[in-house]
Amino acid sequence: MPDYLSIYPPEVLVAFAGILGLLVGSFLNVVIYRLPVMMERDFRVQAKAILDGEAAALQELESQDAFNLMVPRSRCPKCNTQIDALQNIPLISWLLLRGKCAQCRTPISARYPIIEALTGVLTAFVIYKFGANWAGLGGMLLIWALIALAMIDYDTQLLPDQITLPLLWLGIIFSMLPHADVFPAGSLENSVIGAIAGYLALWLVYWGFKLATGKEGMGYGDFKLLAGLGAWLGWQMLPAIILFSAVVGAVTGVAMIVFAGHRREVPIPFGPYLAGAGILAMLWGAELNDLLGQRVN
Repeated sequence: MPDYLSIYPPEVLVAFAGILGLLVGSFLNVVIYRLPVMMERDFRVQAKAILDGEAAALQELESQDAFNLMVPRSRCPKCNTQIDALQNIPLISWLLLRGKCAQCRTPISARYPIIEALTGVLTAFVIYKFGANWAGLGGMLLIWALIALAMIDYDTQLLPDQITLPLLWLGIIFSMLPHADVFPAGSLENSVIGAIAGYLALWLVYWGFKLATGKEGMGYGDFKLLAGLGAWLGWQMLPAIILFSAVVGAVTGVAMIVFAGHRREVPIPFGPYLAGAGILAMLWGAELNDLLGQRVN
């Protein structure tokens, strides 16, 4: 990372990281909403090509309006009024508008500023913990990807390959960069073994559960997400990630069934728990492994 960053006080760098995190959090809100829609539109085109031929697929593609992470501009879903730049300032605009559309006063979900604030706080904390270096850059990228994946899986029960696969390869690449063995995985060997072990661990659980019950307990996206976490954090962190995500997932699932009337046959996405466990392992992995070791001994 550039040496000139070292001339700035750590407090300034942490504050700048927090502001950057707020901006990225605003963009993540776009990704969380639009990427599944983009995937659905692509699926329709591919289905048309298979069922009705290339001409029908081309017609379907031409009938779709331009829709990606950049266009169209954000609009109010109720009155369709375009949101201008002053109404799109992370966190601040929502507070000034009192959580309502400036035109029709339709309530705006508090989830948007919560994601922005969470991304800002976690981004600042990563730079506070690791510093403005390769480790800090890797930590920010991992945090941003995990937040997006957790929310997309929560909404749609999908973990898009567009995020999980680049996350996996970036973890391996970052293991080869100079980061003083602090983060991410410590070495290329740890990263590659972590990716393989992460994928196989949930793959074996999946098939064991399916052979025993005839049902699918999780999706392939979960395998890829844990493989990505193994690539970033190394195989040593996988036991803590799996244990923490499984315990929290089980407790949450039981609570939803008992207190919220969640039906047993309706699946609960596992991705948010994996993502949360991955963030904890990145920030306090050594402490978690020490705690697990003490419990085992």
